[in-house]
Amino acid sequence: MVACNRAAPSNTAVGTLEMVEVDVGPLQPARALRVYVQEGDSVAIGDTLAVFTAPSLASTQAQMEARAAAAAQSAQELARGSRPAEIARARADASAAEAEADRTAADVSRLEPLASKGDVSRAQMDAARTAARVAAARRDAARDALRLVEEGARGERRAAAAAEARGAEAAVDAIRATANDLVLLAPVEGVITSRNVEPGEVLNAGQSAVTVGQPARPWARIYVSSTVLPTLHSGDTVYAQLDGDSTRYAGRIGAIASRAEFTPRVALTEQERADLLFGVRVEFVDPNRRLRAGLPITVYLPLSANTTRP
Repeated sequence: MVACNRAAPSNTAVGTLEMVEVDVGPLQPARALRVYVQEGDSVAIGDTLAVFTAPSLASTQAQMEARAAAAAQSAQELARGSRPAEIARARADASAAEAEADRTAADVSRLEPLASKGDVSRAQMDAARTAARVAAARRDAARDALRLVEEGARGERRAAAAAEARGAEAAVDAIRATANDLVLLAPVEGVITSRNVEPGEVLNAGQSAVTVGQPARPWARIYVSSTVLPTLHSGDTVYAQLDGDSTRYAGRIGAIASRAEFTPRVALTEQERADLLFGVRVEFVDPNRRLRAGLPITVYLPLSANTTRP
């Protein structure tokens, strides 16, 4: 912030240049293993800034990968259906049960005439009939078992197994993404303005390890009076100059404050209303990096009304 100067030209306001800064840090509590950059280093997008580690991450990842592999195998097994050997065994069991049922039924048919003549006891006849009923039940169960083996698992069960496998794989992807997030990469091109961690230190989730400044994206905050405010709009083009530099730098109004700052306790008179100040963010594009953070800059507004600045 600069000191107030009401003698300045009517269509100007002075602010201090800043640069867009990006804080880069781990997304979970982690310990720094290596930090590859120093303050003042230039970095490009994707450059490795630092590497962190979490003690339980490797074991958790191994467990999730094992669960995902097991779930995938189960889903594949259900999708393929029964193996040929299983089907052959079920058919053999069904054939044996069918033969046993036919044999016991034939025994009943053979004994019934003899029982009617009294040549076979009632107990023998009852035993033969019981054996026939048991054999018939076994035959029916074997038939059902063969049908199930030939059809394979139900569609709902196969779908559930496939969904479980997808969920397990998604969990693995998540833990891998977490591991990748422990390798901090430069999200933007710029300059390291702050190195906030050293190897061995532990940071909490979201805590900044490295700050990357973007000298090519400077900005300044100026202050205008309430009488000037209605004539400004976000996106308006303005021009600015550095002290002692005749170069004109194009900028645009990025944001206008919705509340007044430095407001007097009572603002009733015309002069007091003129003292209401509103912050305006002016953004520049400076690929040559001549607009350095910390320098005062004079912004020329397309206005004829009086503009004040703190």
